[in-house]
Amino acid sequence: MATQEPINILQFQERFNSEEACHQYLFEHKWPNGFECPKCKNNRAYEIKTRKLPLYECSECRHQTTVKAGTIFEKARKDLRTWFWAIFLIAHDKRGVSATFLAEELHMSYQTAWLMQHKIRKAMGDRDSTYSLAGIVELDDAFFGAPTEGGKRGRGTEQTKVLAALSLNSQGHPLFVKFKVISNLKSKTIIEFAKNNFESGSTIYSDNYHSYRKLSANHFTHIFKQSNHIVNPDHLKWLHTIISNAKAFIGGTFHGLDSKHLQAYLNEFGYRFNRRKLKNQLFNRLLNCCLLAKPITYPELVR
Repeated sequence: MATQEPINILQFQERFNSEEACHQYLFEHKWPNGFECPKCKNNRAYEIKTRKLPLYECSECRHQTTVKAGTIFEKARKDLRTWFWAIFLIAHDKRGVSATFLAEELHMSYQTAWLMQHKIRKAMGDRDSTYSLAGIVELDDAFFGAPTEGGKRGRGTEQTKVLAALSLNSQGHPLFVKFKVISNLKSKTIIEFAKNNFESGSTIYSDNYHSYRKLSANHFTHIFKQSNHIVNPDHLKWLHTIISNAKAFIGGTFHGLDSKHLQAYLNEFGYRFNRRKLKNQLFNRLLNCCLLAKPITYPELVR
């Protein structure tokens, strides 16, 4: 992806001070080479200005569309300025922004703020799903949520099971992370996760749990060691650190989070971690993700 234009909060306030400015920005990002009909790809349209936001009618097939159609903004009641502010706040606060905070700052109901957040998190997850980890990859399972009283711990726990993977550079430093909520720790589940998220031929480091053993038979090099901080202090060190940070992120900002929406919050953590060096490019990149993501409704999120 080309380098995105950096923007700080003062520039943001000046640039997006009206609904028209936000609309024009979306138009330029959605159709960088000028209007393109989503149905027939024709590049000429009639602009109908009888609405709050312009409606574009294709001169060839007469299909009508807007800058919001086919994006997470489609059918959203909140104006674009509010959406832009929500995206900016979420993109720039590495601790995570709660729906309560968003509702108070942007003067909306909690339910509306919650829905906006989840639409943005879906865009984050959709974007990162297009990338694969490659080279050296650390892989382990983790457990999120409070354990039930008297319940099992470790891999027999009733907490939500998650697979976590981290790619490293040639110096052994972290590159990109991925998380996946899973129902079990069977070999089939782990192999499916690896095939969907790692490039073939990658070298995978894990502990010696038996469910990881079949990775080497599926076009990966697999190196496993016993998880022992005394015997192998550096084994999976970076991945375990990031898992701890993810738990702190979720526990510190989103108290009482249930397993149903855990994947969305892990998507947010992973998206922000994977762009930790981009700083003031985050708004533009996240806005582009929101333009590329398919719409999702409240009933779809809660069912």
